[in-house]
Amino acid sequence: MLIIDDLGLRGLSQDEPMDLYEVVRQRYERKSTVITSNRAIEEWPPLFGDPLMASAAMDRLLHHAHVLVIEGDSFRNPPPTRRRKPSASEAR
Repeated sequence: MLIIDDLGLRGLSQDEPMDLYEVVRQRYERKSTVITSNRAIEEWPPLFGDPLMASAAMDRLLHHAHVLVIEGDSFRNPPPTRRRKPSASEAR
């Protein structure tokens, strides 16, 4: 299984879009791939820089895919009402 974390955190440059496409193409229907991103799927195609390559990659990525959209507060930065109050020993 290949895990690609935070896809789209920064734009892809130079050969990276083609490299990503090749990874997707070679793994298609052969190996498991997990991709995490803070971007909506609709925002992924521009990362490839080429509409045709983006379409081919997205077709392969989404065929047989299970897309999970997680909404709500971040566990790393919960809203003030859900933040845990430090214990007396932690406050020192």
